[in-house]
Amino acid sequence: MDGANHSVVSEFVFLGLTNSWDIQILLFVFSSILYVASMTGNSLIVFTVASEPHLHSPMYFLLANLSFIDMGVSSAMSPKMIYDLFRKRKVISFRGCITQIFFIHVIGGVEMVLLMAMAFDRYVAICKPLHYLSIMSPRMCIFFLVAAWVVGLVHSVVQLAFVVTLPFCGPNELDSFYCDFPWFIKLACTDTHKLEFMVTANSGFFSVFSFLTLIISYIIIILTVQKHSSGGSSKALSTLSAHITVVVLFFGPLIFFYTRPSPFAHLEKFLAFFDAVLTPFLNPVIYTLRNQEMKAAMRRACRQLVSYRKIS
Repeated sequence: MDGANHSVVSEFVFLGLTNSWDIQILLFVFSSILYVASMTGNSLIVFTVASEPHLHSPMYFLLANLSFIDMGVSSAMSPKMIYDLFRKRKVISFRGCITQIFFIHVIGGVEMVLLMAMAFDRYVAICKPLHYLSIMSPRMCIFFLVAAWVVGLVHSVVQLAFVVTLPFCGPNELDSFYCDFPWFIKLACTDTHKLEFMVTANSGFFSVFSFLTLIISYIIIILTVQKHSSGGSSKALSTLSAHITVVVLFFGPLIFFYTRPSPFAHLEKFLAFFDAVLTPFLNPVIYTLRNQEMKAAMRRACRQLVSYRKIS
């Protein structure tokens, strides 16, 4: 981050979501409610999985880690966005912008790998049930978690290594409410075509490849499930539909951001807002809405928390 010392620009100005005061108040209320609900819901999932012994299985281990990451997704963008809604001049320092980009891409990379790990878990559970416990061992779960963080860190650091030393000497307005590579690079006082291609090749290819891999794997799983007429087929399909919904919600905006041929400012802001505020809230809802075991465990966890507070 020493590259900031060579730049004339010391801060960036966000143009934000809208200039309408009424819409900003609506967005403030909507965003605040969803942020609190998202943090509460995902925290409850993590607490429930940690406190309920019968949920100490690979599927719920990965789900708890996904919920933890979703709290990171919300916290990386939502608080700053909510705070800026009532500021006439929405600014962020150079280092603050770099830091936000770093965490956004670390978290994004971790979530991609976790979603692929969850797809693998469902594949083994449905297609190779007799070998499930031997394949999805605690060691394998830890391996997936470590791999996710390594991939996320490498994915973020590799891109930042090329971008952080760019010279910024002129425009400092970002037509967004948060920092990210596509808008950040365009403000540099140098030719950035190669860097823009690098970001597209890195983030764009990573997103598309992961998305196609997940969709193909879920198609294989669904075809396998349909060959069975057991009573567990409907439950398996319900679980898979939740996974597929989360995958589409997560990868849809990412693929649009990093593979589009030309900018669409208004649509970008809508998808970015959706990705920052709504998706982390929907994930716990989607994963628990059809899961009776998880809902029952969460109710017990809530009763435990209430009882603990009364005793305290």
